[in-house]
Amino acid sequence: MSVRWKNSRVAGWGRYAAASSRVARPERQSELDRALADAGASLIARGAGKAYGDAAQNDGADVATTLRLDRLLAFDPATGVLECEAGVTFRTLLDVFVPKGFVPPVSPGTAFATVGGALAADVHGKNHDRNGSFGDHVLWFDLLCADGQTRRVSPDSHPDLFAATIGGMGLTGIVRRLAFRLLPGTGHVRVETQRIADLDAFFAAFAAARANATFSVGWIDALAQGSKLGRGVFETAEFAPAAPTAPAPKTLPVPLDFPPFALSRLSVGAFNEIYWRRAPAAKQSAVRPLDAFFYPLDRLADWNRLYGKRGFFQFQSVVPDATAFDATRKMLEAVSAAGTASFLAVLKTLGGPGRGLLSFPLRGVTLALDVPNAPGATALMATLERLALEAGGRIYLAKDALQAPAGFRASYPNLPAFEECLQRWDPQRRFASDLSRRLGIAGVQP
Repeated sequence: MSVRWKNSRVAGWGRYAAASSRVARPERQSELDRALADAGASLIARGAGKAYGDAAQNDGADVATTLRLDRLLAFDPATGVLECEAGVTFRTLLDVFVPKGFVPPVSPGTAFATVGGALAADVHGKNHDRNGSFGDHVLWFDLLCADGQTRRVSPDSHPDLFAATIGGMGLTGIVRRLAFRLLPGTGHVRVETQRIADLDAFFAAFAAARANATFSVGWIDALAQGSKLGRGVFETAEFAPAAPTAPAPKTLPVPLDFPPFALSRLSVGAFNEIYWRRAPAAKQSAVRPLDAFFYPLDRLADWNRLYGKRGFFQFQSVVPDATAFDATRKMLEAVSAAGTASFLAVLKTLGGPGRGLLSFPLRGVTLALDVPNAPGATALMATLERLALEAGGRIYLAKDALQAPAGFRASYPNLPAFEECLQRWDPQRRFASDLSRRLGIAGVQP
Protein backbone atom coordinates (compact mmCIF):
# COMPACT_ATOMS: atom_id res chain seq x y z
CA MET A 1 0.00 0.00 0.00
CA SER A 2 1.42 3.39 -0.99
CA VAL A 3 1.61 6.34 1.35
CA ARG A 4 -0.84 9.17 0.74
CA TRP A 5 0.52 12.35 -0.86
CA LYS A 6 -1.00 15.81 -1.03
CA ASN A 7 0.02 18.63 -3.34
CA SER A 8 0.93 21.60 -1.15
CA ARG A 9 2.74 24.91 -1.03
CA VAL A 10 5.62 24.70 1.43
CA ALA A 11 7.58 27.64 2.84
CA GLY A 12 10.07 28.31 5.58
CA TRP A 13 9.23 30.43 8.59
CA GLY A 14 10.36 33.53 6.68
CA ARG A 15 7.59 32.85 4.11
CA TYR A 16 9.91 33.73 1.25
CA ALA A 17 9.94 31.74 -2.02
CA ALA A 18 7.40 29.04 -1.23
CA ALA A 19 7.76 25.71 -3.05
CA SER A 20 5.21 23.42 -4.70
CA SER A 21 5.63 19.82 -3.57
CA ARG A 22 3.95 16.52 -2.92
CA VAL A 23 3.83 16.15 0.83
CA ALA A 24 3.49 12.92 2.81
CA ARG A 25 2.55 12.91 6.49
CA PRO A 26 3.43 9.47 7.81
CA GLU A 27 1.97 8.50 11.17
CA ARG A 28 3.93 5.24 11.51
CA GLN A 29 7.52 4.36 10.81
CA SER A 30 6.44 1.89 8.12
CA GLU A 31 4.83 4.75 6.22
CA LEU A 32 8.15 6.56 6.19
CA ASP A 33 9.68 3.60 4.33
CA ARG A 34 6.87 3.74 1.80
CA ALA A 35 7.31 7.48 1.35
CA LEU A 36 10.92 6.97 0.33
CA ALA A 37 9.98 4.09 -1.98
CA ASP A 38 7.20 6.13 -3.61
CA ALA A 39 9.13 9.39 -3.88
CA GLY A 40 10.04 10.77 -7.25
CA ALA A 41 13.38 12.30 -8.11
CA SER A 42 14.14 13.46 -4.56
CA LEU A 43 12.78 13.74 -1.05
CA ILE A 44 13.54 15.91 1.98
CA ALA A 45 12.33 15.52 5.57
CA ARG A 46 10.49 18.39 7.24
CA GLY A 47 9.80 18.77 10.94
CA ALA A 48 7.80 21.69 12.29
CA GLY A 49 8.83 24.04 9.48
CA LYS A 50 10.72 26.41 11.77
CA ALA A 51 13.79 26.76 9.55
CA TYR A 52 13.59 30.28 8.19
CA GLY A 53 14.75 29.66 4.63
CA ASP A 54 14.60 26.84 2.08
CA ALA A 55 16.27 23.99 3.97
CA ALA A 56 13.05 21.93 4.28
CA GLN A 57 11.61 22.80 0.85
CA ASN A 58 11.84 20.74 -2.34
CA ASP A 59 10.20 22.59 -5.19
CA GLY A 60 8.75 20.28 -7.83
CA ALA A 61 9.66 17.22 -5.79
CA ASP A 62 8.66 15.51 -2.54
CA VAL A 63 8.60 16.27 1.20
CA ALA A 64 7.95 13.94 4.15
CA THR A 65 6.88 15.56 7.40
CA THR A 66 7.84 13.92 10.71
CA LEU A 67 5.57 15.80 13.12
CA ARG A 68 3.29 12.79 13.64
CA LEU A 69 6.25 10.55 14.44
CA ASP A 70 6.49 11.96 17.94
CA ARG A 71 6.62 9.08 20.40
CA LEU A 72 8.72 9.02 23.56
CA LEU A 73 10.29 5.55 23.60
CA ALA A 74 12.52 5.19 26.67
CA PHE A 75 14.05 7.29 29.43
CA ASP A 76 16.72 6.45 32.00
CA PRO A 77 16.56 8.86 34.97
CA ALA A 78 19.94 7.61 36.20
CA THR A 79 21.72 8.89 33.10
CA GLY A 80 19.22 11.34 31.63
CA VAL A 81 19.29 9.49 28.29
CA LEU A 82 16.07 9.80 26.29
CA GLU A 83 15.15 7.76 23.23
CA CYS A 84 12.39 9.22 21.09
CA GLU A 85 11.12 9.67 17.55
CA ALA A 86 12.33 12.62 15.53
CA GLY A 87 9.01 14.49 15.57
CA VAL A 88 9.05 15.12 19.33
CA THR A 89 9.04 18.87 20.02
CA PHE A 90 10.86 20.84 22.68
CA ARG A 91 7.44 21.77 24.06
CA THR A 92 6.87 18.08 24.80
CA LEU A 93 10.31 17.75 26.39
CA LEU A 94 9.58 20.60 28.78
CA ASP A 95 6.07 19.42 29.62
CA VAL A 96 7.13 15.84 30.33
CA PHE A 97 10.61 16.11 31.81
CA VAL A 98 10.80 19.38 33.75
CA PRO A 99 8.56 17.84 36.46
CA LYS A 100 11.10 15.00 36.63
CA GLY A 101 14.00 17.45 37.12
CA PHE A 102 15.41 17.36 33.57
CA VAL A 103 15.62 19.90 30.76
CA PRO A 104 16.77 19.80 27.13
CA PRO A 105 20.54 20.19 27.01
CA VAL A 106 20.24 22.87 24.31
CA SER A 107 17.17 24.63 22.96
CA PRO A 108 16.48 26.74 19.88
CA GLY A 109 14.41 29.92 20.03
CA THR A 110 11.04 28.17 19.76
CA ALA A 111 9.57 25.28 21.70
CA PHE A 112 7.74 24.08 18.60
CA ALA A 113 10.87 22.88 16.80
CA THR A 114 11.43 19.12 16.66
CA VAL A 115 14.43 17.21 17.96
CA GLY A 116 14.99 15.81 14.47
CA GLY A 117 15.22 19.35 13.18
CA ALA A 118 17.53 20.25 16.05
CA LEU A 119 19.88 17.46 15.02
CA ALA A 120 19.71 18.39 11.33
CA ALA A 121 20.54 22.03 12.08
CA ASP A 122 22.77 21.27 15.10
CA VAL A 123 20.93 24.03 16.94
CA HIS A 124 22.57 26.15 19.59
CA GLY A 125 20.96 28.08 22.40
CA LYS A 126 21.75 30.70 25.00
CA ASN A 127 24.10 28.27 26.77
CA HIS A 128 26.51 27.36 23.98
CA ASP A 129 29.60 28.48 25.89
CA ARG A 130 28.64 26.07 28.65
CA ASN A 131 26.88 23.18 26.90
CA GLY A 132 27.70 23.33 23.21
CA SER A 133 25.12 22.59 20.53
CA PHE A 134 22.47 19.89 20.27
CA GLY A 135 24.69 17.41 18.43
CA ASP A 136 27.14 17.39 21.34
CA HIS A 137 24.53 15.52 23.39
CA VAL A 138 23.43 12.95 20.78
CA LEU A 139 24.51 9.34 21.38
CA TRP A 140 23.04 7.69 18.28
CA PHE A 141 20.24 7.93 15.77
CA ASP A 142 18.44 5.57 13.39
CA LEU A 143 18.76 6.90 9.86
CA LEU A 144 16.66 5.91 6.85
CA CYS A 145 19.24 5.96 4.07
CA ALA A 146 18.89 6.37 0.32
CA ASP A 147 19.07 2.61 -0.31
CA GLY A 148 15.96 2.09 1.83
CA GLN A 149 17.91 0.59 4.73
CA THR A 150 17.79 1.95 8.26
CA ARG A 151 21.11 2.13 10.09
CA ARG A 152 21.87 2.87 13.70
CA VAL A 153 24.46 5.61 13.40
CA SER A 154 26.89 6.49 16.16
CA PRO A 155 30.45 7.86 16.33
CA ASP A 156 31.69 4.27 16.53
CA SER A 157 29.45 2.51 14.00
CA HIS A 158 29.45 5.07 11.14
CA PRO A 159 31.62 8.04 12.07
CA ASP A 160 31.37 9.67 8.64
CA LEU A 161 27.58 9.45 8.51
CA PHE A 162 27.29 10.62 12.11
CA ALA A 163 29.36 13.74 11.44
CA ALA A 164 27.58 14.46 8.16
CA THR A 165 24.06 14.14 9.59
CA ILE A 166 24.62 16.46 12.55
CA GLY A 167 24.14 19.88 11.00
CA GLY A 168 23.66 18.27 7.57
CA MET A 169 20.19 19.79 6.99
CA GLY A 170 18.53 16.45 6.21
CA LEU A 171 20.68 15.67 3.18
CA THR A 172 22.04 12.33 4.45
CA GLY A 173 18.64 10.71 5.06
CA ILE A 174 15.68 10.82 7.43
CA VAL A 175 16.21 10.47 11.17
CA ARG A 176 13.63 8.06 12.56
CA ARG A 177 14.59 8.11 16.22
CA LEU A 178 17.49 9.28 18.30
CA ALA A 179 19.02 9.06 21.75
CA PHE A 180 20.37 12.12 23.52
CA ARG A 181 21.11 13.16 27.06
CA LEU A 182 18.87 15.51 29.01
CA LEU A 183 20.49 17.59 31.74
CA PRO A 184 19.41 18.26 35.34
CA GLY A 185 17.41 21.46 35.64
CA THR A 186 14.26 23.10 36.91
CA GLY A 187 11.36 24.95 35.34
CA HIS A 188 12.61 28.35 36.49
CA VAL A 189 15.67 30.51 36.03
CA ARG A 190 16.95 33.53 37.93
CA VAL A 191 17.55 36.16 35.28
CA GLU A 192 19.79 39.17 35.71
CA THR A 193 18.84 41.98 33.34
CA GLN A 194 20.76 45.15 32.55
CA ARG A 195 20.45 47.99 30.07
CA ILE A 196 23.54 48.30 27.87
CA ALA A 197 24.63 51.68 26.49
CA ASP A 198 26.63 50.69 23.41
CA LEU A 199 28.54 47.94 21.64
CA ASP A 200 31.68 48.33 23.74
CA ALA A 201 29.65 47.77 26.89
CA PHE A 202 27.98 44.73 25.32
CA PHE A 203 31.26 43.03 24.52
CA ALA A 204 32.54 43.80 28.01
CA ALA A 205 29.41 42.26 29.52
CA PHE A 206 29.77 39.10 27.44
CA ALA A 207 33.46 38.81 28.36
CA ALA A 208 32.58 38.95 32.05
CA ALA A 209 29.71 36.45 31.75
CA ARG A 210 31.33 33.93 29.45
CA ALA A 211 33.37 32.19 32.12
CA ASN A 212 30.60 31.60 34.64
CA ALA A 213 27.08 32.22 33.27
CA THR A 214 25.03 29.23 32.17
CA PHE A 215 22.84 31.31 29.87
CA SER A 216 23.59 34.68 28.28
CA VAL A 217 21.99 36.69 25.50
CA GLY A 218 21.79 40.26 24.28
CA TRP A 219 18.97 42.04 22.45
CA ILE A 220 20.22 44.99 20.39
CA ASP A 221 18.47 48.04 19.00
CA ALA A 222 19.34 47.46 15.34
CA LEU A 223 18.38 51.01 14.34
CA ALA A 224 20.55 52.87 16.87
CA GLN A 225 23.30 55.02 15.44
CA GLY A 226 26.32 57.05 16.50
CA SER A 227 27.20 56.83 20.17
CA LYS A 228 24.14 54.62 20.72
CA LEU A 229 25.21 51.99 18.19
CA GLY A 230 24.86 48.54 19.71
CA ARG A 231 22.79 49.59 22.70
CA GLY A 232 20.40 47.01 24.07
CA VAL A 233 19.51 44.70 26.92
CA PHE A 234 21.80 42.00 28.34
CA GLU A 235 20.55 38.98 30.26
CA THR A 236 22.25 36.12 32.07
CA ALA A 237 20.44 33.29 33.81
CA GLU A 238 20.96 30.34 36.14
CA PHE A 239 18.56 27.61 37.14
CA ALA A 240 16.50 28.52 40.18
CA PRO A 241 14.71 26.29 42.71
CA ALA A 242 11.23 25.29 41.74
CA ALA A 243 8.76 28.11 42.30
CA PRO A 244 4.97 28.26 42.39
CA THR A 245 3.74 28.00 38.85
CA ALA A 246 1.50 30.82 37.71
CA PRO A 247 -0.99 30.21 34.91
CA ALA A 248 0.78 30.40 31.59
CA PRO A 249 -0.02 33.62 29.73
CA LYS A 250 -2.36 33.19 26.83
CA THR A 251 -0.93 32.91 23.36
CA LEU A 252 -1.88 35.93 21.30
CA PRO A 253 -2.65 35.34 17.64
CA VAL A 254 -1.57 37.48 14.71
CA PRO A 255 -4.84 37.15 12.79
CA LEU A 256 -3.72 38.71 9.51
CA ASP A 257 -0.72 39.73 7.48
CA PHE A 258 0.48 43.19 8.42
CA PRO A 259 0.68 45.78 5.63
CA PRO A 260 4.22 46.79 4.57
CA PHE A 261 4.00 50.27 6.12
CA ALA A 262 3.32 48.84 9.59
CA LEU A 263 7.02 48.17 10.14
CA SER A 264 8.35 51.60 9.25
CA ARG A 265 11.57 52.98 10.65
CA LEU A 266 9.44 55.26 12.83
CA SER A 267 7.34 52.47 14.37
CA VAL A 268 10.23 50.06 14.85
CA GLY A 269 12.40 52.83 16.27
CA ALA A 270 9.68 53.75 18.77
CA PHE A 271 9.32 50.14 19.85
CA ASN A 272 13.07 49.76 20.30
CA GLU A 273 13.26 52.95 22.36
CA ILE A 274 10.51 51.76 24.70
CA TYR A 275 12.00 48.28 25.01
CA TRP A 276 15.45 49.68 25.84
CA ARG A 277 14.16 52.16 28.43
CA ARG A 278 12.05 49.52 30.16
CA ALA A 279 15.21 47.58 31.06
CA PRO A 280 16.86 48.58 34.36
CA ALA A 281 19.93 50.81 34.11
CA ALA A 282 21.51 48.83 36.97
CA LYS A 283 21.50 45.05 37.04
CA GLN A 284 18.29 43.56 38.47
CA SER A 285 17.39 39.95 39.24
CA ALA A 286 14.07 38.13 38.94
CA VAL A 287 12.87 34.52 38.72
CA ARG A 288 11.08 33.60 35.48
CA PRO A 289 9.57 30.40 34.08
CA LEU A 290 12.08 28.63 31.90
CA ASP A 291 9.94 28.72 28.78
CA ALA A 292 9.36 32.47 29.14
CA PHE A 293 13.14 32.97 29.08
CA PHE A 294 13.78 30.47 26.28
CA TYR A 295 10.84 31.29 24.01
CA PRO A 296 9.54 34.86 24.38
CA LEU A 297 8.19 34.91 20.82
CA ASP A 298 6.16 31.73 21.28
CA ARG A 299 3.56 33.82 23.11
CA LEU A 300 2.75 35.44 19.76
CA ALA A 301 1.32 32.78 17.46
CA ASP A 302 2.24 33.13 13.78
CA TRP A 303 4.39 36.18 14.54
CA ASN A 304 5.95 35.83 11.10
CA ARG A 305 2.77 37.45 9.74
CA LEU A 306 4.00 40.74 11.20
CA TYR A 307 6.21 41.03 8.12
CA GLY A 308 3.30 40.76 5.70
CA LYS A 309 2.70 38.54 2.70
CA ARG A 310 6.13 39.21 1.21
CA GLY A 311 7.76 37.61 4.23
CA PHE A 312 11.20 38.35 5.60
CA PHE A 313 14.76 37.08 5.72
CA GLN A 314 16.66 36.19 8.83
CA PHE A 315 20.37 36.83 8.81
CA GLN A 316 22.56 34.98 11.28
CA SER A 317 26.32 34.86 11.17
CA VAL A 318 29.10 33.86 13.51
CA VAL A 319 32.53 35.47 13.38
CA PRO A 320 35.63 34.51 15.38
CA ASP A 321 36.42 36.33 18.60
CA ALA A 322 39.45 38.05 17.08
CA THR A 323 37.37 39.90 14.46
CA ALA A 324 33.99 39.90 16.21
CA PHE A 325 33.87 43.46 17.50
CA ASP A 326 34.79 45.20 14.27
CA ALA A 327 32.60 42.90 12.17
CA THR A 328 29.60 43.32 14.45
CA ARG A 329 30.03 47.09 14.43
CA LYS A 330 30.16 47.17 10.63
CA MET A 331 27.10 44.93 10.31
CA LEU A 332 25.08 47.05 12.74
CA GLU A 333 26.13 50.21 10.89
CA ALA A 334 24.93 48.67 7.63
CA VAL A 335 21.62 47.64 9.17
CA SER A 336 21.03 51.01 10.81
CA ALA A 337 21.85 52.87 7.58
CA ALA A 338 19.40 50.69 5.64
CA GLY A 339 16.66 51.26 8.21
CA THR A 340 14.84 48.05 7.27
CA ALA A 341 15.75 45.73 10.13
CA SER A 342 13.57 44.04 12.70
CA PHE A 343 12.54 45.18 16.13
CA LEU A 344 15.64 43.81 17.80
CA ALA A 345 18.78 41.99 16.83
CA VAL A 346 20.11 39.16 18.98
CA LEU A 347 23.73 38.81 20.03
CA LYS A 348 25.23 35.70 21.64
CA THR A 349 28.63 34.11 22.15
CA LEU A 350 29.44 30.60 20.95
CA GLY A 351 31.96 28.34 22.62
CA GLY A 352 33.49 26.28 19.84
CA PRO A 353 32.88 24.05 16.82
CA GLY A 354 30.15 21.42 16.71
CA ARG A 355 30.55 17.73 15.91
CA GLY A 356 28.99 18.00 12.48
CA LEU A 357 30.82 18.62 9.23
CA LEU A 358 28.42 21.47 8.48
CA SER A 359 27.81 22.58 12.07
CA PHE A 360 27.42 26.34 12.27
CA PRO A 361 29.13 27.19 15.58
CA LEU A 362 32.72 28.26 16.05
CA ARG A 363 34.21 30.13 18.97
CA GLY A 364 33.05 33.66 18.43
CA VAL A 365 30.06 35.99 18.39
CA THR A 366 26.81 35.42 16.54
CA LEU A 367 24.46 38.17 15.38
CA ALA A 368 20.90 37.39 14.25
CA LEU A 369 18.29 39.79 12.91
CA ASP A 370 15.19 39.91 10.73
CA VAL A 371 15.07 41.86 7.47
CA PRO A 372 11.63 42.50 5.91
CA ASN A 373 11.41 41.46 2.27
CA ALA A 374 11.22 45.01 0.96
CA PRO A 375 13.17 47.02 -1.61
CA GLY A 376 16.83 46.99 -0.69
CA ALA A 377 16.57 43.86 1.48
CA THR A 378 18.55 41.53 -0.75
CA ALA A 379 21.31 44.13 -1.16
CA LEU A 380 21.52 44.50 2.62
CA MET A 381 21.66 40.73 3.07
CA ALA A 382 24.50 40.52 0.55
CA THR A 383 26.38 43.26 2.41
CA LEU A 384 25.95 41.48 5.73
CA GLU A 385 27.12 38.20 4.21
CA ARG A 386 30.19 39.88 2.76
CA LEU A 387 31.10 41.48 6.09
CA ALA A 388 30.75 38.17 7.91
CA LEU A 389 32.88 36.29 5.39
CA GLU A 390 35.56 38.99 5.35
CA ALA A 391 35.82 38.55 9.12
CA GLY A 392 36.35 34.79 8.79
CA GLY A 393 32.78 33.91 9.70
CA ARG A 394 29.93 31.92 8.21
CA ILE A 395 26.15 31.99 7.72
CA TYR A 396 23.75 29.66 9.56
CA LEU A 397 22.09 27.29 7.09
CA ALA A 398 18.92 26.96 9.17
CA LYS A 399 18.30 30.69 8.74
CA ASP A 400 19.66 31.12 5.22
CA ALA A 401 17.61 31.89 2.11
CA LEU A 402 19.98 33.94 -0.06
CA GLN A 403 23.59 32.94 0.58
CA ALA A 404 25.79 32.65 -2.51
CA PRO A 405 27.40 29.26 -3.28
CA ALA A 406 30.92 30.70 -3.40
CA GLY A 407 30.64 32.21 0.07
CA PHE A 408 29.19 29.00 1.46
CA ARG A 409 32.05 26.92 0.08
CA ALA A 410 34.64 29.35 1.36
CA SER A 411 33.24 29.46 4.90
CA TYR A 412 32.52 25.76 5.54
CA PRO A 413 35.93 24.06 5.27
CA ASN A 414 34.53 20.57 5.91
CA LEU A 415 32.19 20.74 2.92
CA PRO A 416 34.42 18.49 0.74
CA ALA A 417 34.28 15.75 3.40
CA PHE A 418 30.50 16.19 3.62
CA GLU A 419 30.14 15.83 -0.15
CA GLU A 420 32.37 12.73 -0.14
CA CYS A 421 30.06 11.20 2.47
CA LEU A 422 27.00 11.95 0.33
CA GLN A 423 28.69 10.34 -2.65
CA ARG A 424 29.21 7.14 -0.64
CA TRP A 425 25.76 6.95 0.91
CA ASP A 426 23.53 8.68 -1.64
CA PRO A 427 25.19 8.73 -5.07
CA GLN A 428 21.88 9.35 -6.85
CA ARG A 429 21.02 12.31 -4.55
CA ARG A 430 17.72 10.85 -3.41
CA PHE A 431 17.75 13.42 -0.61
CA ALA A 432 17.81 17.00 -1.86
CA SER A 433 16.26 20.36 -1.06
CA ASP A 434 15.94 23.85 -2.44
CA LEU A 435 18.87 24.79 -0.21
CA SER A 436 21.11 22.03 -1.54
CA ARG A 437 20.31 23.02 -5.13
CA ARG A 438 20.80 26.73 -4.48
CA LEU A 439 24.20 26.12 -2.89
CA GLY A 440 25.21 23.36 -5.31
CA ILE A 441 25.95 20.87 -2.55
CA ALA A 442 27.42 17.60 -3.87
CA GLY A 443 26.82 18.61 -7.44
CA VAL A 444 23.06 19.12 -7.10
CA GLN A 445 22.10 21.78 -9.62
CA PRO A 446 19.31 24.37 -9.48
